[in-house]
Amino acid sequence: MRKSEVLAAEAVSCLNKALCHLKDIWEEIGIPEDQRLQRTNAVQKHIKHLLEMMIKEEETLKMKLLSSIQTCKTEMEKLCLELQIAVFEEEEGLSILQQETNIRTQMEALKKEKNQRMQQLKTLLEQDQDLCDILCSMPYGIAPDSVPSPEQLQNFHQHIADQNREKEKRYAEFMELKKQITLHMEELDRIPETSFEKDVVCEDEDSFCLSRDNITALKLLFCQLEELKAENEATCESLRERIQQLWDRLQVSQEEREALNEHLVSSRKRNLEALQAEVQRLEELKLQNIRNVTDAIRSEIAVFWEKCFFSADQRQAFAPYFSEDFNEELLALHDAEIQRLKQHYEDHRELFQGVNKWEENWRLFLDLEKKATDPTRFTNRGGNLLKEEKQRSELHKNLPKLEKKLKDQIDAWENEQGREFLVNGQKFLQYVAQQWELHQMEKEQVKLQRHLKKSKQTEEDMLYGTAVRTPTKRRFLGTPTSNKARKTPAARTPGSGKPPYPRVQGCNKENKAQLKETPLSGALQTPPCPQLNLSIASVASTYSEFVRDLVNTESVKSSETCPRPLTPKSSPTS
Repeated sequence: MRKSEVLAAEAVSCLNKALCHLKDIWEEIGIPEDQRLQRTNAVQKHIKHLLEMMIKEEETLKMKLLSSIQTCKTEMEKLCLELQIAVFEEEEGLSILQQETNIRTQMEALKKEKNQRMQQLKTLLEQDQDLCDILCSMPYGIAPDSVPSPEQLQNFHQHIADQNREKEKRYAEFMELKKQITLHMEELDRIPETSFEKDVVCEDEDSFCLSRDNITALKLLFCQLEELKAENEATCESLRERIQQLWDRLQVSQEEREALNEHLVSSRKRNLEALQAEVQRLEELKLQNIRNVTDAIRSEIAVFWEKCFFSADQRQAFAPYFSEDFNEELLALHDAEIQRLKQHYEDHRELFQGVNKWEENWRLFLDLEKKATDPTRFTNRGGNLLKEEKQRSELHKNLPKLEKKLKDQIDAWENEQGREFLVNGQKFLQYVAQQWELHQMEKEQVKLQRHLKKSKQTEEDMLYGTAVRTPTKRRFLGTPTSNKARKTPAARTPGSGKPPYPRVQGCNKENKAQLKETPLSGALQTPPCPQLNLSIASVASTYSEFVRDLVNTESVKSSETCPRPLTPKSSPTS
């Protein structure tokens, strides 16, 4: 039995005992029956009224609980909708009081969750507003009155973090730009003029709006100052070059030059003004020394003529160079010409340097070729002969490669410029081919002279019986000399021995018989006769054929040993 039922039974028993006790009292008092009945009815009514009041109170409590449950359900549904969560499901078999307690507890938890989210939202909105004021950006797109979801709060947190990073980035960029702008303004001796420049340079850093437009404007201001600084530096550098030229032309003393040392390094406004004043002073001094300045410019022009490989016709084309009428107009023409030559050299510097490198290698090649024919080269003891031969071999390989590289560069330049690239008035390949031809002709001339000399000696030996000396082997320095006496070869006559040049023998077949009839033995035995004079004339007439054959043979050999120059598109002009 339940405890409540036991208590109810006890209450009934207690009520019965009370009624019995009242009955006994009434009997003792002697209250009549009708009055007892009245008193019993009064007790009954009183107990009934009391119970009805209690029941009514409990019914009211029940209704309150049911109403509270309904209210809480409605509130919970609203909270779940605002918090974007699912509605709680009710448990079955619970009493009204338990249901009300559970639902009220759940509702309180939802209210607490809502308050927490709204407080986070408020804090994030305040931070976002501050960042928007600093960065001049739009507020984050979220309603301030609605309850945000956890995902929305997380995204909002991420947005705030991104904005803070952007703020730090812009602030660092602003500080660096401000530093550079301030330095440039100091170097340019410039004060802030516009309100924006004053905000940047003079105002507190934290009060500056770090908007994208302001950062862009900062970069633009920095670029403008950079350009202005670069212009000042370029102007100062140009003035310095002009001053240096005028100093050299006017032969200004070192003491006067040192007075301007301070302004030869920096490019500030005061330096620019000082340089401009110096140029003006030197220009006035130049007009007073026109002849000396003109001669100095002519020396520079001559140097650039050499650098640019100008031909004589190209040099003659600048007639003022040869004028003796020194005046301001002549000086201006020379100034313009030297500037044009400098610009011409700068425009084609790579090609001119390439041609100059070829010429240096070519001169070295010619020098080594000359040394290769020098008999005294074998007397060196420092190994120079091997080095020279190795260097000459490398030049044999590198000169054609360099010529080909220059040819490709010049072809590309001519296609781009639409005109010819000239060296000493010629196309480069024609110039190169001409140098190779002149070198080949010089080699042939040297060989021809050498063979002429040998042939002349051979004729004298054949005519006068001079002994032909057989060259002995060269004894190198440091080689021990043998104690045995050298055997002296007997003198041979041209008729009985083999001539030193087989080609001579072939070319003088018509004289062979006559030479056999007049043997010579070291000295002339009989006076010359008409027949002998005829032999001399015959030898002289056939020598031209000998020289022509010799030149052809040597040309073939040289063409096989010397590197072949690149063939130009058109024949070289002399």
